[in-house]
Amino acid sequence: MADSPVELPGRLAILPFRNKVLLPGAIVRIRCTNPSSVKLVEQELWQKEEKGLIGVLPVRDSEAGAVGSLLSPGVGSDSGEGGSKAGGSAGESSKQDTKNGKEPIHWHNKGVAARALHLSRGVEKPSGRVTYIVVLEGLCRFSVQDISARGSYHVARVSRLDMTKTELEQAEQDPDLIALSRQFKATAMELISVLEQKTVGRTKVLLDTVPVYRLADIFVASFEISFEEQLSMLDSVDLKVRLSKATELVDRHLQSILVAEKITQKVEGQLSKSQKEFLLRQQMRAIKEELGDNDDDEDDVVALERKMQNAGMPANIWKHAQRELRRLRKMQPQQPGYSSSRAYLELLADLPWQKVSEERELDLRAAKESLDQDHYGLTKVKQRIIEYLAVRKLKPDARGPVLCFVGPPGVGKTSLASSIAKALNRKFIRISLGGVKDEADIRGHRRTYIGSMPGRLIDGLKRVSVSNPVMLLDEIDKTGSDVRGDPASALLEVLDPEQNKTFNDHYLNVPFDLSKVIFVATANRMQPIPPPLLDRMEVIELPGYTPEEKLKIAMKHLIPRVLEQHGLSSAYLQIPEDMVKLIIERYTREAGVRNLERNLAALARAAAVKVAEQVNTLRLGKEIQPITTTLLDSRLADGGEVEMEVIPMGHDISNTYENPSPMIVDEAMLEKVLGPPRFDDIEAADRVASPGVSVGLVWTSVGGEVQFVEATAMVGKGDLHLTGQLGDVIKESAQLALTWVRARAADLNLSPTSDINLLESRDIHIHFPAGAVPKDGPSAGVTLVTSLVSLFSNRKVRADTAMTGEMTLRGLVLPVGGVKDKVLAAHRYGIKRVILPERNLKDLAEVPSPILSDMKVCGWIIALLFV
Repeated sequence: MADSPVELPGRLAILPFRNKVLLPGAIVRIRCTNPSSVKLVEQELWQKEEKGLIGVLPVRDSEAGAVGSLLSPGVGSDSGEGGSKAGGSAGESSKQDTKNGKEPIHWHNKGVAARALHLSRGVEKPSGRVTYIVVLEGLCRFSVQDISARGSYHVARVSRLDMTKTELEQAEQDPDLIALSRQFKATAMELISVLEQKTVGRTKVLLDTVPVYRLADIFVASFEISFEEQLSMLDSVDLKVRLSKATELVDRHLQSILVAEKITQKVEGQLSKSQKEFLLRQQMRAIKEELGDNDDDEDDVVALERKMQNAGMPANIWKHAQRELRRLRKMQPQQPGYSSSRAYLELLADLPWQKVSEERELDLRAAKESLDQDHYGLTKVKQRIIEYLAVRKLKPDARGPVLCFVGPPGVGKTSLASSIAKALNRKFIRISLGGVKDEADIRGHRRTYIGSMPGRLIDGLKRVSVSNPVMLLDEIDKTGSDVRGDPASALLEVLDPEQNKTFNDHYLNVPFDLSKVIFVATANRMQPIPPPLLDRMEVIELPGYTPEEKLKIAMKHLIPRVLEQHGLSSAYLQIPEDMVKLIIERYTREAGVRNLERNLAALARAAAVKVAEQVNTLRLGKEIQPITTTLLDSRLADGGEVEMEVIPMGHDISNTYENPSPMIVDEAMLEKVLGPPRFDDIEAADRVASPGVSVGLVWTSVGGEVQFVEATAMVGKGDLHLTGQLGDVIKESAQLALTWVRARAADLNLSPTSDINLLESRDIHIHFPAGAVPKDGPSAGVTLVTSLVSLFSNRKVRADTAMTGEMTLRGLVLPVGGVKDKVLAAHRYGIKRVILPERNLKDLAEVPSPILSDMKVCGWIIALLFV
C-alpha cells in the first residue's frame, strides 16, 4: 500500500456500489455479473495492458431517498443516455426520469478512486454469460462534478478531496490532531487485544507503519457498520472529524465484541456443555440398564456437581474438584474409595469459598453500651475492644491483631469474644483446644488414612457457612505435644496474617483463605504457650473480680439469669444484697463468678421445690369472683342464656392466682441449703498461732491464692526436709532462704555471734499445706525467709499480713508477676496488710481503689512481719 499521492485523472469510469461504500485503504472483492458493470471492467481494466483507475460511487436504493444527484438510467440496466450535474439539477433529473418511466439512480456526490489488484474472467454455462471477479483497493476520495453516460456505463468528471503531502505535514503538527491520533491508536490497540491471536502481530505492524489518517479508514472498513455511517465516514474529509468518528466507531465495535463474547460464553457453557453431558449421561444410563446396574447414584452425583458449581470456588480449585468428580463418576458405589471421594467433594461444595457475613455500619456507642450491658467492670479490656472496632470502622479490610484473653476461669473471656462477633454482626464459632495433642486436629488428616477428616478450623468454617466469622480458639494454653506432632506449631500458620491466606489443610489438600477470619484466643496462663505463638497474639489480661464487682455482677446478671433458668421470678424468690455478700465471703473464694452462680442456682432449686409444692393449693385471686350457685340455677331455670367471658390466650394465667409471699433468703436458709460456711476471717489467725508459720501469696491458673508455709525444728543432723509436692524451683528457693538466714543470723538477732550454727544437732522441716496440689515458682522466697526467721526467733508472724517476692542469695527482693491477682486473693481472705517487692509497688495502679483503701501495702521489710 503506497503512501505517495495518487495522480487522479480528470475523468473516471464509475462503478456503482449499491448500499455499500469503499473507503480509502480498504480492499474488497466483487463479482460483476450486471452487463453494464461487465462492460466497464472489460473496457477499462481487462483490455488495457496498463491498468488504470476507476471510480467507486455509492448508490442508494430509490425508496430510501436521494442523497446527492440523480440520473435517469437505473443501476440494474446500466444503460441510458444524458447526464446531469451532481448538485444542481437533481430536481429536474427527477422530473425527467419520472416522465420517461425509468427508475432514477441516487448517486452520492463523493466517491473513492480504486485500482484493480486482481482480475479473473469466467463464462457461465450453459448461458455463456461473461462474469468478472475483481479485487479492488481504495486509494483516495474525490468529489463528483458531473456524470455522463459512455455506452452502457457512466463516466464522471472528478476532483481530488484528500490533502496534499505538504498540507498533511502541516496538519500533523496540530496538537488536537496529535491527541486524537493517540486516542484512536489506544482504542485500536484495545480492539486488537481481544481479536484472535493470529491477527495480532500483523495488525500491530499496521499501526506502527501506516499513517493514522489512513488507519481510520482501514479500521472502520474492517467491521460491519450501517450504510449511513459508511457515508458519514466517506464524507469526513477533515482529518479531526474523521479521527473522532473512527474512534467512536472502533470503541463501539470493541464493546459489542466484548458483550458478544460474554453472551457466547454463557450460552455455549450452558447449552453446548449441558447438551454434551446430557447425551453422555443418557448413554451411560442405557449401558447401566443393560448391565442391570441402574440406581439413583448418578442423580446424586449430578446434584453434587450442581452444588459444587454454586460454591464459588477459585479457578484452580474448581479444576481440582472437576478432576476428582470425573474420578468419582468412573467409580462404582461398591468400591472402597467411593464414599471417601464423595465425602471429600461434599466438603469442597460445603465450604464457604466466597460467602461472607454482611457487616453492618459499626456504631461504637452502641457497641460500648452492649459491652457494658453484658460485662461489668473490665474497663481496660472493653476499651481495647472499642479501639479494635474503631480501626475496623475506619479500615474494614485492616488486618487486626489476634487478641488473646488471659485470666482465671469464670471472668468472661469467652463471652467477650461473643460480644465482638455481635458488635461486628458476624457469626461466632468456638473451637476448644484443651487437651489437643495431635497436629491433625489443626491441619486435618491426610486422605490416605482410613477415617480421615479435616481439621477443626476447616470443619468449623463448614458448620458456620461463612468465610469471615469470629473464631474463638479456647484454652490455647492447654495444647500438648507428642509423637503425633505439636498443635501449637501448626497454629503458627493459622495466626500469621502473612501465611493464613493460603492455609493448607492436609485433608483438603488445596489452599484456603483464612485471612477474613477474626481470631480470638483465650488462656488461663501465658507460661505454657510457646513464645513464637505468643508473639503472634496481643495478650490482654483479665484479672479476678473484686467482691464489690462480684456483688454487682450477681445482682445485675447472675440472679436474673438463674431465676429465668429455673422458671422463677422475683415474685417467688428474692436474694438480698447482704446475703449475696455472705455467699461471696463465706462460700466462694475464686477469681471468677462460676461458684457464685452455682450457689445461687442451689438457692433457686430449693425455692423451685417449694413453689412446685404449692401449685395445687393456690387460692383464687381477687380479680376473679366465684360464681354463686343460686344465680346460675335461676338463669338456667328461666331458660336464659349464660353469659361467658372469653379470656385471650395471651393473658398471663399465672396472674389469675394470688402469688404466695415471696421467699426471702436469710442466713438460716443459706446454712440449710448451702451448708455451714466454708471460709471465715479467722482462718489465717488460727494457722499462724505458732512461730514458724507465714502467709504467702501465689498465682495459679485460677487466679491469686493464699499459700501458708509451715516450718518446724527437731533433733537431727542439720538436714532440710521439704514436703508438699514441690517443684525444683521452689525447693531451690527453700535452700536459698535457709542459707541466707544462717548467714544473717547475727544481724537478725537469731544468735549472739555469726559463728554459732543454727542447725547444730537439729533438722528443719518445711511444709506447704494442700499436699495434693503441685506447687512451683520463685515468688515464695520471702515467705520462706519469714517462716524460718519466725521459727529461729520464736516469734509469731502477724496474722493479718501476707507477702510475695523472689529472694536472691544476697538478700535482694526481686519483683514478681500477678500482683493484682495476689492482692485480690489477700483481700478475699481478710488480709489487711500486704508486703510486696519495692519494684512491684508501681503495679498497684491496676488494683481497684476500694481494695487499696481497705488494705495497707508496703515494701518488703523483715521487722514489720512479727508481733
